[in-house]
Amino acid sequence: MTATDPTLYGTLPTGEVHEYVLTRPGAPRVGVLDLGATVNSIRLDTTDPGSEVVIGFPDLDARLPAASAYFGAVVGRYANRIADARFELDGVTYDLSANEAGNALHGGVDGFDSRVWTVVEASPDAITFELISPDGDQGFPGRLTARATYSLLDDGLALDLSATTEAPTVCLLTSHLYLNLAGAGTVENHRLSVEADRYVPVDARSIPLGALADVAGTPFDLREPTRIGVPVRADDGQIGLVHGIDHSFQVRGEGLRRMARVEDPATGRVLELFSDQPGVQVYTGNFLDGSWVGGAGTRLRQGDALALEPQQHPDAPNQHWSSDAVLRPGERFGSRIEWRFPVR
Repeated sequence: MTATDPTLYGTLPTGEVHEYVLTRPGAPRVGVLDLGATVNSIRLDTTDPGSEVVIGFPDLDARLPAASAYFGAVVGRYANRIADARFELDGVTYDLSANEAGNALHGGVDGFDSRVWTVVEASPDAITFELISPDGDQGFPGRLTARATYSLLDDGLALDLSATTEAPTVCLLTSHLYLNLAGAGTVENHRLSVEADRYVPVDARSIPLGALADVAGTPFDLREPTRIGVPVRADDGQIGLVHGIDHSFQVRGEGLRRMARVEDPATGRVLELFSDQPGVQVYTGNFLDGSWVGGAGTRLRQGDALALEPQQHPDAPNQHWSSDAVLRPGERFGSRIEWRFPVR
């Protein structure tokens, strides 16, 4: 099984879903799905299933009950939250598909994660998916063409995201990949560092309160490697609101740079996350409740996975202090994410 020779992963009422495997000597083995342009597997040792570091599912029947958690998918047309499922652009108010406490989360009820993307190019170690989102899709204006290209690195995986539109719209795509460097069990003993001096405080609906805040003196000070179990158990109002960390961090610098580093002391495995986006959403698996069984055969419970989502800040179209995420005809949305697994 390779990217050019996929296998059947399952069948939806709308058609088949396939898994494609990217391989190259010396590189990790990566499994991706055309459903949601999803990363379903990253094995650091191509011959050892025990070297899995991504939360995936063995087949579509196991994955579909967990669809609301976006495991490994490319989310859009707008990643993260838009408050009250509404924004104004060029004097026109657009009402979106609301799917979380009155907000539009990750594109709405029928976001890009739930669509089967088309494969437009494939080789043994790279694959490009494309999705056409029509004008008015989930309330968003403009016909949007999105692409997601996965390519193997010697020590990891790269994802290049792009989009163009035929009318002014807002656009933000990212990956909602869930990591567990131990393969299963809690990530509370993982050590996390984030290259950020400021983060975005939120209200009870996870909408920004209106400005960046210093991480100094808070559980969000992750500038040095910190055991994840320490901040998620801190007596802090922001931690209490979202049952852990589910916040955006303003990453220092510009361009492609390291955003975060994760290490599992038990296995010695290390992840370094690189991207060119202004921020990264850190989510500590706060709402995993044991309902779903992952590929390791164990029930996924609170704190059993970590998501690091490079992106602009939540609700940017309505937050005047943040970039507006507007995409216009003739422009191109572009973003690169790299997951690197150096040998410690």
